[in-house]
Amino acid sequence: MDGTALYEAVAAIFIAQMNDIHLSPGQVVTVSMTATLASIGAASVPSAGLVTMLLVLSAVGLPTEDISLIVAVDWLLDRIRTSVNVLGDSFGAGIVDHLSRKELEEQDRERQEYERREQELRDCHIIEVTHRLSSDSIPRSPQAKGFESPYSDHQRSDFV
Repeated sequence: MDGTALYEAVAAIFIAQMNDIHLSPGQVVTVSMTATLASIGAASVPSAGLVTMLLVLSAVGLPTEDISLIVAVDWLLDRIRTSVNVLGDSFGAGIVDHLSRKELEEQDRERQEYERREQELRDCHIIEVTHRLSSDSIPRSPQAKGFESPYSDHQRSDFV
């Protein structure tokens, strides 16, 4: 986005100078604003800046047929724009990282604490289930050692 906005503004001023058209300060601001807005809305495909260049040129009344002068070098300028965009994005990411480092570290600590608590709960649940499985609450067969039924033999045979 940064490279495309700069490219479109410089190209529009170049076309104006080639045609001996003097741009007023208001027109230069219009070119800058239009180029910025057009670069935001431009697709991220090669040479998309040429299409949005028509919008910038027509915003200040510059001849759109002179865009053909730029087509010859657009492939090289496209690579330079990409480099500027990557550099701008890298600086932006570095600045955000620097400004929010403490908040990110705090969030990491909170996430690790949450995960530790979740693991403790899972471990406690596994221990509880294991304890239940090994306790006397599991019904045993009558043949189990030490089994004493509250029913007499007659009552027990009724249930079997």
